[in-house]
Amino acid sequence: MNESFLRVRLSAHDAHYGGNLVDGARVLGLFGDAATELLIQHDGDEGLFVAYDLVEFKAPVYAGDYLEVRARITRVGTTSRTMEFEAHKVISADPAPEQPSRAKVLDQPVLVVRARGTCVVPKEFQRGTREG
Repeated sequence: MNESFLRVRLSAHDAHYGGNLVDGARVLGLFGDAATELLIQHDGDEGLFVAYDLVEFKAPVYAGDYLEVRARITRVGTTSRTMEFEAHKVISADPAPEQPSRAKVLDQPVLVVRARGTCVVPKEFQRGTREG
């Protein structure tokens, strides 16, 4: 099945709460971007995201963190595509008063969000599939 991979640095603009905490919806938006890429690879069309049936927020995300987002198609129906998503923190912001731009590469990526969802590409918009 096809797979999508994104690496993104979250900025101060992404912070929504005190302490530079990033809203979980920002990560779901990244999952939407990965889903769009998968649908284009698979069907030649962006399709529509219709539902999440699982979303688990596992760890906090802060401005300055780097996330790796992975998505893959796990089931293909006539028009529906079931996908699984994971976001891992790979670099963590680590500011200090004397060094506000400090960060650290994590020894092990930290799972921050996991989800499963369904997208739909109408049959008339499908331009063939590419197995991968």
